[in-house]
Amino acid sequence: MHKVIIIGSGPAGHTAAIYAARANLKPVLIEGMVKGGIAGGQLMITTEVENYPGFPEGIKGPEVMELFKKQSLRFGTEIISADVEKVDFSKRPFRVWADDKEYQAQSIIIATGAQAKWLDLPNETALRNRGVSACATCDGYFFRNQDVCVVGGGDTAMEEANYLSGLAKSVTVIHRRDSLRASKIMQKRALENPKIKFIWNTAVVDVLDVSAGTVNALKLKNLKTDEITTHPTQGLFIAIGHVPNTDLFEGILNLDENGYIKTVPGTTRTNIEGVYAAGDVQDHVYRQAVTAAGTGCMAAIEAERWLAEQGLH
Repeated sequence: MHKVIIIGSGPAGHTAAIYAARANLKPVLIEGMVKGGIAGGQLMITTEVENYPGFPEGIKGPEVMELFKKQSLRFGTEIISADVEKVDFSKRPFRVWADDKEYQAQSIIIATGAQAKWLDLPNETALRNRGVSACATCDGYFFRNQDVCVVGGGDTAMEEANYLSGLAKSVTVIHRRDSLRASKIMQKRALENPKIKFIWNTAVVDVLDVSAGTVNALKLKNLKTDEITTHPTQGLFIAIGHVPNTDLFEGILNLDENGYIKTVPGTTRTNIEGVYAAGDVQDHVYRQAVTAAGTGCMAAIEAERWLAEQGLH
């Protein structure tokens, strides 16, 4: 029997563990590999992190996550390297199964994160973090005064394009249709921005050039004429949305229309008392390491106070 189990090992999960451990909750953190990925969240596939406070020279994503993990362990967090396969939140103690073992806890903090949707292009993975990105806020700084492209037609794509226009020399939005799906205000901002151009009815079919080790062009296909062209660019930002890692919690927790866990505004509380959600699994707006860490702190404090109220701590 544990006081708190944390599911997930990104900035939200480890921050929750640090705070819970310092509150003497003796947390158990189940790392999770997230659909064949690696423990540590999205920072594990981020080369340079330059916007996390405290690292003025920047730091590599895996390095900062290793520091998070060391700090969790320092205060006594028990870390289990396994995937959670099933949960039962119908009554307390809550039950969690990982690698065919059952764990029980009086409270749960969910920090399973989200994953960017990718285009599944032939060279996309090889050039990820070498000119291919799914986060303008994270990586836009590296493309100052360069020509970049954004794929997508929704609010996320328009936000990315507008943000990048303040850094890049030019931004080209590539969209499969002849009109945008974004909200009217986001469309207006992008269409009226002199630094943003549009290529309509077009799909990106590949990104070049792996042999150069960096992005220098895109291979485009006009969906009306089937014409294939090459478009020079230094960066490709894929903005077709994110998928929260919430399959485990469908039918158990309240999720929004996009699958993110609903929490009470201003808190990390879910619809089940004693179950909290932190980080990108409940945040489709900011999706930053620093905001994830903040909500991880909130979840641990809320769990500790709730356990105290129940006479369990």
